[in-house]
Amino acid sequence: MNPAIPTLSVRNLRTWFHTRAGVVRAVDDVSFDVHPGEILGLVGESGSGKSITGFSVLGLIDPPGRIDGGQILFKGRDLATLSAEELRELRGNRIAMVFQDPMMTLNPVFRIETQMVETVQAHERCSRKAAWARARDTLAAVGIPAPEERLKAYPHQLSGGMRQRVAIAIAMLHKPDLIIADEPTTALDVTIQAQILAEMQKLCAETGTAMVWVSHDLAVVAGLADRVCVMYAGRVVESGLTADILDHPRHPYTIGLIGSVPSNDQGGARLYQIPGMAPSPLALPQGCAFSPRCAHATLRCREEQPQITAERQRTLRCFHPQTGAPS
Repeated sequence: MNPAIPTLSVRNLRTWFHTRAGVVRAVDDVSFDVHPGEILGLVGESGSGKSITGFSVLGLIDPPGRIDGGQILFKGRDLATLSAEELRELRGNRIAMVFQDPMMTLNPVFRIETQMVETVQAHERCSRKAAWARARDTLAAVGIPAPEERLKAYPHQLSGGMRQRVAIAIAMLHKPDLIIADEPTTALDVTIQAQILAEMQKLCAETGTAMVWVSHDLAVVAGLADRVCVMYAGRVVESGLTADILDHPRHPYTIGLIGSVPSNDQGGARLYQIPGMAPSPLALPQGCAFSPRCAHATLRCREEQPQITAERQRTLRCFHPQTGAPS
């Protein structure tokens, strides 16, 4: 496996929803790479387009939405041009998804062993005994105690954290080259969340699996991701190494997001919040989408759409890059 060749390379992706009310540009000109063993964090407010970006990679966009442009290169193969049958061969095998709600993965009327064994046999010719053994070993790998007993259980007999671990184990069954994780730890308590994050990091490091981790929680991304893309109104406004972006943000939106995270050293201080609300995707501003909420916006920001600029290992979409954090 050559780490210099990206497992996933998204180039100028556009996923638009053509509705009666107008065109919703949910994802507009998004580009990023994810290399083997690397974890990329996609962060932003609700409605920023980060989940739709993940669904686009797997071809899970339903009408009236469609991919209107760009490339989704998986190990050099453009997923946007594949047939439904060709995508089915990759999904769950070479590319896996972990949803925010594990019950989107698990069928409530089947035992865990039935679902995991059938997942293995759907993509490989092997005996039921061999498939069962792999299911047991994969459950153990994600930290589930007594995996033989858990295989006999129905989803409703497991806790929320245990169900999410099972969903992650199903995603890992075939040691996929790529996992898309859509806020899988949002509904879990912090102890279980920390355990799952550590297990995901370990699995990626050991197997070379690339991962796109979609989240609105900067604290989670800070401890998990190698690189981060900050999205706003369907576009990547800033990207780079996680430590660099979090310690030295340049885009006013990134600075606002980081400033909105509660801090232990500011007891009693008023929590910062970004003024205003995210724009409606049906009525985006003419220029920079963030300009109505930005304290540094000028006439140029309101009239022109800033283009991506690259500096070292960072990309930025802003006419007036800043330094520091909000006070």
